[in-house]
Amino acid sequence: MPSRAERTIVGEWWWTIDRALLFAVAALMVLGVVLSLAASPPVAERIGLDMFHFVNRQALFLAPAAIIMIGVSFLSPRQVRRLAWVTFIVGMALLAATLFVGTEIKGARRWVSFAGIVVQPSEFVKPAFVVLASWMFAQGSERRDMPGHILATILLGCVLSLLVLQPDLGQTILTTAIWGALFFLAGLPWIWVVGLGGVGVIGLTTAYELLPHVARRIDRFMDPETGDNFQIEKATEAFTSAGWFGKGPGEGTVKRIIPDGHTDFIFAVTAEEFGVLFCIAIVTVYAFIVIRSLMHARREQDGFTRLAIAGLSMLFGLQSAINMSVNLHMIPAKGMTLPFVSYGGSSMFALALGMGMLLALTRRRPRSDALASEIARHERRHAPRPAGATA
Repeated sequence: MPSRAERTIVGEWWWTIDRALLFAVAALMVLGVVLSLAASPPVAERIGLDMFHFVNRQALFLAPAAIIMIGVSFLSPRQVRRLAWVTFIVGMALLAATLFVGTEIKGARRWVSFAGIVVQPSEFVKPAFVVLASWMFAQGSERRDMPGHILATILLGCVLSLLVLQPDLGQTILTTAIWGALFFLAGLPWIWVVGLGGVGVIGLTTAYELLPHVARRIDRFMDPETGDNFQIEKATEAFTSAGWFGKGPGEGTVKRIIPDGHTDFIFAVTAEEFGVLFCIAIVTVYAFIVIRSLMHARREQDGFTRLAIAGLSMLFGLQSAINMSVNLHMIPAKGMTLPFVSYGGSSMFALALGMGMLLALTRRRPRSDALASEIARHERRHAPRPAGATA
């Protein structure tokens, strides 16, 4: 452990980072490999792969993901913003490429392949979008000459247009919800809340009417007799048969026939083998990360940092809640991973990037830096209007 007296980069990082937050995220990353060992062997055998194919790959993803997260956590808020711009531009280019050269899986083009490596660009766009939208909202609130709210809305439109074309309704809803939350935190009037809520309802209704796969999912959720609900039914069976303490590691039976037991439905497999109490413990870890991050956001004086911390923590928490709600048959299936637990390289690396940004933004900064940020914000707020500007 570095000494407080050390004036090295590592020493400063260790004593300024939120170590409780870091250890909680690290625990989820390790837990993902352990639960993959329980959930993925039946899936691998069923599709003709080595029994530990997905376990080995998940373990292989762990080291670079940890390097990404820790490396990004060394950055300053300004460097986080610059990284978000680079990630967003590259991610949007790849997102557009999926429409033309993307790999089609289950009727959607959400993945691009490079030399055998499959990447889901939308996973990387999400954290970058949150950081950039937070900066735009903060600038719009602090500077009279900056149309930040308009720019953030345009940014949202660019992302949603590509997500809808894939199509990817789950990521569309998640991205829009986080954007709406940031807009509200940035000082959105209540009349806008009602208006945006109405737009959201209209958008979902339109998607139901125009997109057959959306209509099928909603119809199956409302009336299971209208379609194939095999995975949902088996996930529900896994929970009901688990009890408080589960059947024991390796003793699960339902997991052997769930097609996506190592990805979207790993929470159900966890319940069957380790029990409801263990699932509650996992939920507690997710809740701890979100609540602790929001507490950081509440204490933060800088507008951009406050909104970015809140946005990244809400993105992490809402994605977790959506996955677990699908497993419990509380909402229609969305095809969304459980952060750091579900199998997937794109998901693991993108989450590591997002949590690295969160750890960087929640680091304790010297009071001189905070004071300089406050002075700069005050000067921007009271800067004279440009010539010709209207009231």
